[in-house]
Amino acid sequence: MATRSDILSYAEENYKTISEHLWDKFPSYEVLRHKHNEKWYAIIMNVPKNKVGLEGDEVIDILDIKCEPEMVVPLSSREGFSRAYHMNKEHWLTVILDGTVSDEEIYRLIDISYEMTK
Repeated sequence: MATRSDILSYAEENYKTISEHLWDKFPSYEVLRHKHNEKWYAIIMNVPKNKVGLEGDEVIDILDIKCEPEMVVPLSSREGFSRAYHMNKEHWLTVILDGTVSDEEIYRLIDISYEMTK
């Protein structure tokens, strides 16, 4: 199961990206962005389950990534995905980091997001 720590390590190893904490109000939100153009390619947040269409208010980690609009609808209808939380729902997708989505798929989606935003 890809955890927050795994994803941050992946970004650092593959893209030399160190996460940034941009908001005092949300100290656990971590943004991954390109150094040269400052465009985000991912953000890891912890939110209540009900914010991403799940039952309950337990706080969970999620990953928002950019992807092609034609990917958003089919993926967001699958378990482990949701329309983007707090981002443009046409171009961004939420991955729920609970082990439902395979590590390989998460890393592939991060790669796509990175390429789309460079």
